[in-house]
Amino acid sequence: MPASRAALTAALVVLAVTVQLTFLTRLPLPGATPDLVLVTVVALALAHGPALGVLAGFGAGLAVDLVPPADHEIGRWALVLALLGYLAGLAAPTARRSAVLPVAVAGCAAVASVLLYAVVGWLIHDPQVTWSAVSSLLPTAALYAVVISPFVVSAVLALAHRLEPDSAVRA
Repeated sequence: MPASRAALTAALVVLAVTVQLTFLTRLPLPGATPDLVLVTVVALALAHGPALGVLAGFGAGLAVDLVPPADHEIGRWALVLALLGYLAGLAAPTARRSAVLPVAVAGCAAVASVLLYAVVGWLIHDPQVTWSAVSSLLPTAALYAVVISPFVVSAVLALAHRLEPDSAVRA
């Protein structure tokens, strides 16, 4: 991986985690919190493919797992975001040709993140996971991802193309 790609990935992940944990979690919005970290991982995966999607997802998830106010097991978000980063990266060649597909990928990833996080919690017998809470979070998680993804994905794709015009995923 080129140094510029690694630096861009690290900087965007740190920025997304910082903004999400210091600002977005404090907004008095109904339902879920807008998941800037997830949308950033999806955008990086769409820009550079599944390999970088896994790495960015794992790193971002681990940061979310470790940074306070984390109240869950370490590695839970890392697993979920790594898997979703890989799956989003598989759509990279097609998504680059469409204006709507990146938004749809982000919305589907938001729904999948809530479901996967709940399934992992259910598997480890987390008492905080209830299916009524999960079903109430799904619509707002998808809505917030769809609302912020056009801005985040377009910015990440533009930065990736600016730093590495020849090596970004091409359709």
